[in-house]
Amino acid sequence: MRPFRSLRVRLGPVGLIALFAAVLVGHVVPSSWLVSSAWAEAGLSAPPAGPASPGPAVPVHPSTTHALGATLPIGWITPFALMLLSVAILPLAAGRWWERLGSKTMVAAVLAAPVAGFFLARQPHDLVLVAKDYVAFIALLGSLFVIAGGILIRGDLRATPAVNTAFLAIGAVLANLIGTTGASMLLIRLVLETNSERKQISHVPIFFIFLVSNIGGCLTPLGDPPLFLGYLQGVPFSWTLSLFPEWAFMVISLLAIFYFVDLWAVRHETMAALRRDRERIRPLRITGAHNFIFLLGVLLTVLLVRAEMPRVLLMLAMGVASYIATKREIHRGNHFSFYPISEVAIVFAGIFVTMIPALLILEARGASLGIDKPWQFFWLTGGLSSFLDNAPTYLTFTRLALGVSGLTPEPSAPLSVLVHHETGAALLRAIGLGAVFMGASTYIGNGPNFMVKAIVEHRKVRMPSFFGYMLWSVGILVPLFLLVTVIFLL
Repeated sequence: MRPFRSLRVRLGPVGLIALFAAVLVGHVVPSSWLVSSAWAEAGLSAPPAGPASPGPAVPVHPSTTHALGATLPIGWITPFALMLLSVAILPLAAGRWWERLGSKTMVAAVLAAPVAGFFLARQPHDLVLVAKDYVAFIALLGSLFVIAGGILIRGDLRATPAVNTAFLAIGAVLANLIGTTGASMLLIRLVLETNSERKQISHVPIFFIFLVSNIGGCLTPLGDPPLFLGYLQGVPFSWTLSLFPEWAFMVISLLAIFYFVDLWAVRHETMAALRRDRERIRPLRITGAHNFIFLLGVLLTVLLVRAEMPRVLLMLAMGVASYIATKREIHRGNHFSFYPISEVAIVFAGIFVTMIPALLILEARGASLGIDKPWQFFWLTGGLSSFLDNAPTYLTFTRLALGVSGLTPEPSAPLSVLVHHETGAALLRAIGLGAVFMGASTYIGNGPNFMVKAIVEHRKVRMPSFFGYMLWSVGILVPLFLLVTVIFLL
């Protein structure tokens, strides 16, 4: 019974409501009705009730998948909506309960079970494809997380506006090589150490989240989870480099704004703080530099290894080798633990399973929703990415783009058809920009946001509240998003 002790948690009121609502999906409306009606309306013969026939799953033709999406009852989106709402609301409404991995596991399992059971029995091909994407997704995030956690950068430079701006610029570029999570983990402690003598620094981690944890990582699939999911679904690795004009506009604009905000803050520092900052200078020192070899290995693996299973195994092997080869003192210096990546793995397991019906429905019925312009996709994708997680939001709207463009996806690379279609490519561009850029709008828009917030607060640096942070994002990011719309998307 020991392995199950982590699951024995007490459900608070919020947890009970979420779980009860999820159970309703599978039990208030009989699952046999849901299955038979969906298959009947699709013009298909529903299989008889009972256990699935033994043997390997038979590949499903795209037309069958499209037919099921066209007739699948809309209620099957409920587990997906509840899963995303749980991620958005439970950390705020039931924070201590939600912090336990067992609580996250329980919510993810209960919400995913009805969807997994339905597709396992009726259309297992879709479940297998999603499982493959999930494993590849977690392998990349996990390997980058472990490798970056084995690189410790210490030092204390003079905290001038120019130095802080340089840190953010380096982080924005680095995010494209080791991911926004890796870059955030690597640099945030160094930035805080450099600014430790100053008092007026609450704006520094805010802009760090804007640039390093989100917007900087839109040039490669390694940069941000939505883009990596797009790569797994058929978007060429180099295609995201075409987003350079929008990336350069946002990064340069934010660096310029930050420089003048930090300049104002320096001028309001006490003389004692500025004197301490000048006196306490320590050169930068990197330990665990051997892990840069593993980072390069992950990059080359993603670039060169096309076969899915070897690519996943190589990335995992590099993460394991990095962890074994890194001294424990380095991990302690970075306050490294597996909790953050375990949290991501559990939550995204629930998200990946529950999003299957939503993706099929949007793919089949997207053209009827009246959303067909790039700027609409930019703001709708970004708006949802601000309050939900940007990775599943990206996938959801790419399916909508397929429907709007009237394209039939290839089973193994469904998004590749968008890249080679004029309208589809414009919509894909807008979706990628919205998911990556507007993930910076709230603490819950992207995984690294909350991680950075936790590290900063652990260092006794005060961060704004959830809505206080949104004041910064609305005042600074939204005007820039409007300019991106006018300049690039109209």
